[in-house]
Amino acid sequence: MMSEAVEGKSRLCAPTKYSPGRRPLLLYSEYVIVLEQLNLDRRLQIALDSFAFQEPTEVQRTVIPVALTGVDLRVSAETGSGKTLAYLLPLAQTMLGNEIDREAGTLALVLVPTRELARQVVRECRQLLAKTPLSVQAITGGADFKYQKSLFRKNPEIIIATPGRLLEHCEKGSADLSSLQTLVLDEADRMLDMGFREDVLKIAAFCSPARQTLLLSATLKHKGLGAIANSLLQSAQKIAIGRVRQPHSSISHQRILADGQEHKDKLLVALLQQGGFRRALVFGNKRVTATRLANLLRLHQLRSAELQGDMSTEERKRVMHQFSDAKFDILCASDVAARGLDVKDIDLVINYDLPHSGDDYLHRTGRTGRAGARGLAVSLISAGEWNLMISIERYLKLSLEHRSLPGLKARYSGPRKQKTSGKAVGSKSKRNKAASSRSKSRSRAQKDPGKQRVDTRGKAPAKIDGFAPLMKKKSDD
Repeated sequence: MMSEAVEGKSRLCAPTKYSPGRRPLLLYSEYVIVLEQLNLDRRLQIALDSFAFQEPTEVQRTVIPVALTGVDLRVSAETGSGKTLAYLLPLAQTMLGNEIDREAGTLALVLVPTRELARQVVRECRQLLAKTPLSVQAITGGADFKYQKSLFRKNPEIIIATPGRLLEHCEKGSADLSSLQTLVLDEADRMLDMGFREDVLKIAAFCSPARQTLLLSATLKHKGLGAIANSLLQSAQKIAIGRVRQPHSSISHQRILADGQEHKDKLLVALLQQGGFRRALVFGNKRVTATRLANLLRLHQLRSAELQGDMSTEERKRVMHQFSDAKFDILCASDVAARGLDVKDIDLVINYDLPHSGDDYLHRTGRTGRAGARGLAVSLISAGEWNLMISIERYLKLSLEHRSLPGLKARYSGPRKQKTSGKAVGSKSKRNKAASSRSKSRSRAQKDPGKQRVDTRGKAPAKIDGFAPLMKKKSDD
């Protein structure tokens, strides 16, 4: 059974000492515990200085003290709020606070949905563990399987992995999770969206049942999260930072109406030629769109590259390194980059294609406005995307500010007739009405098969009880 969610701006008093089988009484209204009061290992405190933040974020202040008690947690917070360090710090402290068996196998496992997020977590984890004897390795698809087996033989204490590849190692005996102390499901909602539910459950079956499990997501109300949480978590505390479906508070959201693909291309080029950004992300719904847009921008002398699922692991890694190193400043991506991509100084996100849902909109736009920085999200809206835009606005309780570009104002200014919801009023075609009428007629015939009906030619009623003789067609003479 889950405890009540802690919503809004959460503040946490010192948790009671945790003992196995007893759920700690946690109060969230007394005072804030800052990291300096947590009695962290000195080596971790030194490493924290390298992160160069002035104070812990809200999710870090709330989650870290509770996670240190050893309870299972189910956490939701917006992207870019500091969730990664909120779970890495407790699991590292737990291992450093106990005597480590170097031959025990993996002690902490972090499952993530994408290779990009895995690389980001590994980078942050190595920075945190720089002064400690703990080691971390990444196990993701696209890399050499035999090489990864050799990494397991070195007994790294922490593994960051994508579910599909790790399950292969578990089933072939490469990975030893029998002594696991902490299991983390990062971006759990995204893993479910990508179809990893069964893989995650199978991996959990290889793990020690005495482990602590932390489940983190952008929302607690994602379809399927409840079921997987009930399967993997025990007496879990539920913590929600901020309002569910809350747009990122540090991002301005705008929309520009467009007349079609050709007009969108002109708007995109004009937006980016205006400059005023350090790095920009352009999202399309298809891989081919990301490739086409990158080529289009390069044609207009804009420094751009693509990131999409058809690229190999090495190609994607090379592109991300170049983007981080400012070798180019515009990245055209499919949704493979909507999660886990954490590059500094992204201050503009453009939705060339509107995403299919409000949650996807949050994940895309969450690439900017991170860690308190300001960001701008601009969506190009064609007539066919108007109703989807209204649905996203209503879902997120958000209003996209209207904007137009000089000389590129769209002929389309929105639907002529709108419902009270703001959606366009649709009209059924005659063909659809005729098809509906035939469907209703067939339905009535099936409902009362024994009844007589009038012949359509105005003649005697035709009995359709199944026993009447066949009618012969009259000759013309």
